[in-house]
This record gives sequence, C-alpha cells and structure tokens, in this order.
Amino acid sequence: MNAEIALPFAKGYELDKAVALLCAKVPVSTGASGLARELSSILSDFNFRDVLTRGGWYRLGGVVDAAGAHIADDLALWAEAELAAHGDDIHALVDAYLESGFKATRYLGKTHYLVAATGSQAADFIQIEIEELQEVVSHELFSGDEPGSLEELYEPPSGDSGKSLTIPVGTPFYSLRRIVDVSDFLRRMAAQKPEPQIVHRFFDAWQASSAGNTTQFSNHWVVAVREYLDRFQQTILQATPVCAMNGFPPKFEIVYGAKGLALYQVIQKFDRQIGYPMAWFFHMLTTKTVPHAVASAVIDDVQSGFSYLPERDVKVVKDWLHRPYSF
Repeated sequence: MNAEIALPFAKGYELDKAVALLCAKVPVSTGASGLARELSSILSDFNFRDVLTRGGWYRLGGVVDAAGAHIADDLALWAEAELAAHGDDIHALVDAYLESGFKATRYLGKTHYLVAATGSQAADFIQIEIEELQEVVSHELFSGDEPGSLEELYEPPSGDSGKSLTIPVGTPFYSLRRIVDVSDFLRRMAAQKPEPQIVHRFFDAWQASSAGNTTQFSNHWVVAVREYLDRFQQTILQATPVCAMNGFPPKFEIVYGAKGLALYQVIQKFDRQIGYPMAWFFHMLTTKTVPHAVASAVIDDVQSGFSYLPERDVKVVKDWLHRPYSF
C-alpha cells in the first residue's frame, strides 16, 4: 500500500465517518453494486466491487405501541430498566403491561461485502461490510404464556416464531458494520502467536499456488473477522476465509476411488466452473464441497507418474498433507 492510499487508514475515524455518512445518504434501492460505485467515488484510490451478500439473520430491535409508535429503540435496555423499576419481579412487569399492546421489533439483516485491492499479494485488499437493515414487528410482548425470564420475553412465544415478521416499522436502510484492512489484520494476528495460524497458511497456499498467479484473492473470497477480549482482557483476533459466492458452489462430481484421467477431469471441470485453478483445493478446506481424500489421490497420481498439476501446486498439496488443516 503506497503512502497516499495508506493515509485514510491512518485516520480511521475519518474513513469510518465518511462511509457511515455515505450509508445514511444512499437509498437501499441503489443496491450493492451502486454502493460499490459510491464508495469508489468518495475513495478515489480504490475500485470497490460487491462480491458477496449474506442474509437470513436478525437482531433485537425496540418496542412499539399498538399504533406502531416507538416506545424504545432498544428492547433489551428497556426491558432491563422496566424490570428494575418493578423490583426485579417479572410477574409484576407482565401484570403492568398486560393490556398495553406493546410489541417487540427486530431488524432483519443482510451483510454486503465490498472489496478493493490495494496490492498484488493475496491479503492486499480492503473489505467494507455494510448491513442492509429492515425493522419489522416481531411479536406482542405480553401475550400468551408468561415469560420466565427477559430472554423468553425477547423471543416470539413458542409456535409463533416467524409468523409476524412481515409488518415493517420503517424503511430499509444501510449501516456501516466494519472496515477491515485485511493485510494489517493478518499481521496483527501473526503477532499474537509464534506459529502461523491456519488462516495465514491458507493465504500463503493461495499466493504460492496457480490460483495466486492467476487471479486476485479478493475476487473470490472475503474474510469473516472477529475481535474480542478473553478472560485475561487480552485482545483476540480471529479470521476465517469465506467463499464470495452467492448460493452454493457446484457439485464436485467425484466417484469413490477415482484416479488418473477420471480424477483429473473432475478437478478440471470444478476449477473451470469456479473460475480459477486449484479451486478444488481451497474449497476442500472451507466449503467441504471436495472430500479431503482427493488431496491424497492427487499425490498418489503424481507419484505414479500421472501429474496434471504444476509443480507449485503439487508442493502446496504436499505441504497440506504433511500438516492438514481446515476451517
């Protein structure tokens, strides 16, 4: 990363603020590709692309009354405060609001992953995660069986899950979740332990293989990252590669015991469908689409004189067989 490109990351607050303001300004109707164009326009050193959308998740919302007016923006904080106000007696809390018509809301979410390359190495890219959120009514708070805890209050009554998630409270909107300089994140991870972690080995394998000599890592993968404090208040970083493919990868049409030409044809077809060489190997480690036994079969072919992989790829597979890992 050159000095001009690195500058915004040295001032992370300004970058976060700029992207957050963009999310507030851009309507959801723009779509993820439109978001990528807008990001590229405000961060002119980068060419952002939307590569993956992951949906199907939700988080707790707030509280609305029977007319749909907001009572509270945070259901958990509201419930905790109300429980304390009623002497920590959940039965008293339920009695107080039994006829209120109050409803819980939740945010239905999708996460859009937008990436931009910053160099030639596999980890040289910026990853911006932007959430697309829609607040909807979840369930009535004080109807049905009396909850035994606040956690039970937060969830729809047994048997009602999912039935009320169609009533919108507000319009969909974008919200910045996270900005990751992947190269820097992996360097910070490496500083935590003397031995390379498996995500570092994954990136090294990509860089050494034909895949790394053919295409940019961020064209095909994003990184799910996590940062938290352990019980000793030490920062722990974790990272897992995630295939940037909306939907399922193609089927690896292997026949048990296949080797030689038959195995080569299956590997070649899978790589062609995914779009780069050695795709079978990296999907073997992550999506579990490819059985681990394929790696051994490939090396058996090499040792039998039927080698259909470049030497660099043979070395990558042998290194993995010597010290296997997967995510």
